[in-house]
Amino acid sequence: MSLHPLTEVEISDLRNQLHELQVEHRDLDLVITHLIDKPPPDELLVRRLKKRKLLLKDRILQLEQMLVPDIPA
Repeated sequence: MSLHPLTEVEISDLRNQLHELQVEHRDLDLVITHLIDKPPPDELLVRRLKKRKLLLKDRILQLEQMLVPDIPA
């Protein structure tokens, strides 16, 4: 995490990145579902898309944590 509070510009940039990643994550979910439901699925493509989706999920979580202010214990 950062040692200094985020500026408004940084927060705005993070929110924009977060939104873009969430949209891509949702789109990948739809594509994966479509590929699985319309046999025969391209297994390699499905695996690659699922891997990308997991990477996006991890990055989304990172960005969300950056946007939540630290609360002292």
